[in-house]
Amino acid sequence: MNPIIFQIGPFALRWYAVFIITGALFATWLSTRRAAEYGENGDSAWDILPWALIGGIIGARIWHILTPPASMVAAGITTQFYLTHPLDMLAIWNGGLGIPGAVIGGFLAVLIYTRRHDVSLLAWADIVAPGLALAQGMGRLGNYANQELYGAPTNLPWKLFIDQAHRLPGYESVAYYHPLFLYELIYDVLNMLILLWVSKRFRHWLKLGDVFLMYLIIYPLGRFLLEFLRLDPSPVAGLNINQTLMGVTAVCSLIALILRHSLNWGTKVSAILRYIPIPVAEGVDLIESSRVSSSDVHSPSPEGEVIDLEDEDEADDSHEEDSAG
Repeated sequence: MNPIIFQIGPFALRWYAVFIITGALFATWLSTRRAAEYGENGDSAWDILPWALIGGIIGARIWHILTPPASMVAAGITTQFYLTHPLDMLAIWNGGLGIPGAVIGGFLAVLIYTRRHDVSLLAWADIVAPGLALAQGMGRLGNYANQELYGAPTNLPWKLFIDQAHRLPGYESVAYYHPLFLYELIYDVLNMLILLWVSKRFRHWLKLGDVFLMYLIIYPLGRFLLEFLRLDPSPVAGLNINQTLMGVTAVCSLIALILRHSLNWGTKVSAILRYIPIPVAEGVDLIESSRVSSSDVHSPSPEGEVIDLEDEDEADDSHEEDSAG
């Protein structure tokens, strides 16, 4: 497959860009359908889309610049090279994007949006999590178009042929590889389905932010395992930085999920987030940080109504006192 759909002068429309945009649109549509379950306006998903898309692309490119793969480092395309060639930083079609940076950048952009519009960050994180997994899977089709992100050599029936021009140094004579992009695509779709099922099946048990935490467990776990097949990791201080980050993220998210249910500190974290001042634009004052939005301590009920978790905690405490008496 030719990575370029058509080209007019210096402008080229690439399959990679088409798959990324298509994935973002599907993710946003899915979020509009889920928003009502959390007491949010589904149309806001379309307002959040440009924030998340721009923040995600910027974050993804920064991550790539800071953690170029080994093959690029060997060719002299290092972080230092990018810092001394600023125009190359902008050429996202040369070198690529890093998903860890995309998630971080997109999250920060959504954080700023939710603070500006006084809506719940945790609610929207849960709303977009399944769509985010879907968008990542569709984005991997762009890797197929570019003949990149393939794994170790293999002779399995589903082996992937790679043109010699796209083979890594040392593998020029090897034609077939693990379709790593396909493995991750399938895993991302499964991740989406699991998150959708969990958010429906365990609605009574979940707190706001739990679905996003589960995303931060499931995706990093799969990515950690798939990195063992990757031929071109991103080395930092002798470590595969992507694999290391994924492992740490999965473990920390699992611990956070357990603690927020065993110690009931999820609502306290939500309140603390409201006290973090964030500059939203040049010339605009910092958002008032002394107000705790009630939407940050709400959880959806089966009928779509909102349950105040703090009131539930107080009711539980009073019930325990009555029982003790």
